[in-house]
Amino acid sequence: MAQAGPFSRAIVGMTGVMPRWFVRWISRRYVAGPHLDDAVRVMQRLQDEGACATVDVLGEEIQSLDEATFFLEEYRRVMAAIVEHGLDANLSIKPTAFGLLLDAEVGLQNIRLLVTEAAEHGMFVRLDMEDHRVTDDTIQVVTTLHAEGLTNVGTVLQGRLHRTGQDIEDLGVALGSNADHRICKGIYLEPEAIAHTSRSAITDATIACVRTALDRGAYVGIATHDDQIVSASLEHLGSLGISPTEDGRQPCPPVRPGKGPGYEFQMLLGVRGDLRRRLRSDGHRTRVYVPYGEKWYEYSIRRLKENPTVATQVVKAFLMPWTNRP
Repeated sequence: MAQAGPFSRAIVGMTGVMPRWFVRWISRRYVAGPHLDDAVRVMQRLQDEGACATVDVLGEEIQSLDEATFFLEEYRRVMAAIVEHGLDANLSIKPTAFGLLLDAEVGLQNIRLLVTEAAEHGMFVRLDMEDHRVTDDTIQVVTTLHAEGLTNVGTVLQGRLHRTGQDIEDLGVALGSNADHRICKGIYLEPEAIAHTSRSAITDATIACVRTALDRGAYVGIATHDDQIVSASLEHLGSLGISPTEDGRQPCPPVRPGKGPGYEFQMLLGVRGDLRRRLRSDGHRTRVYVPYGEKWYEYSIRRLKENPTVATQVVKAFLMPWTNRP
């Protein structure tokens, strides 16, 4: 597992005794709120600032397939709200929330229904990548749906996993110019046998994955708050002739509704607003991950426990909020 400093580990060790109100106070920066109306208000604010959004209904690892029905219906409400308010937004879903771990076929069918309805609205669906137990199944959902003609779906690929470079190559072959990936470092701490564990190795691997995805003609959501990854990505975009207004790759991938010319930068709600605004002022398309839902407490605690280095960022935002304006 990645090594966290003693300060981060100490903060994580306190999660079990943190008052719920204090966790809520922390999470309000990173979670839109418990209700869809909260997410709509945040997306409207972001849109006024020139950013678009991807919406996540919090929850995963369901215990019964009945719970999957809740998520399908809730995302239908999300789509309706996006259309009603004219928002520049798409969807992010956790495949396990749709039943993928309980019954792969039922999970696939639930996701198929959502992606089909999203396509009717010209809306894209991103499958969030969870831990390594569902990596193969998540990628298989994408390739299956593309083979059925549903190309408004793509997945997240985590730079920290050793396999990701090959996954990008394989998806390039399977999906062609319709390949669409979000590349991130990855939040899940995985064993050394399957993942890079040091900060520098994870950063280098993520940069390599962004370059590979762009080289293979994919649309790439560069999901990072890391200045080094941003700089390396901008340099590689320039070398390929990709700018905020033009994709110079040949053949040029199709431009999808709500997408930029070949790439965009993506960030978590409440993190590195300064970087997002700088990229936006330079003309780059920026997208913010907007989570909401009744599971805000579980989400907040899980992020701390899965990646203790997040705790350092939380405390920094608490003590020095001027360094991390939303």
